[in-house]
Amino acid sequence: MPRQTLEETRLHPAIRDKVANLNADTVHNVQAATLSNPVLVVGMAQNPYCKRARKALDAASVPHHYLEYGSYFSQWKPRGALKMWAGWPTFPMVFVKGSLIGGCDDLKKLIDSGELKRLLGE
Repeated sequence: MPRQTLEETRLHPAIRDKVANLNADTVHNVQAATLSNPVLVVGMAQNPYCKRARKALDAASVPHHYLEYGSYFSQWKPRGALKMWAGWPTFPMVFVKGSLIGGCDDLKKLIDSGELKRLLGE
């Protein structure tokens, strides 16, 4: 079942461009990073789950790229755009080979089960 989003036809024409381009540079940067890095963690400063995800990857000897967008006190608009784009409500957002696998707890499950190594072709 596809993720539900508001149909473009239900946006007033005067705001369609604004909706389509809101923080588009941030979304494009993350999209590009998902394609050029086998494992990407998108996070924010001060968030303990972002730190835990990176530590779990380090402990499993899985190289990863990290992008950080502000903290609890800054850059909430770009993070909001990323949440809308991905459909994932929290940080970190962990991508493996371009696919969103979830957050820290989801990542740990994949590491513990050996699924992460399989996804990476190891």
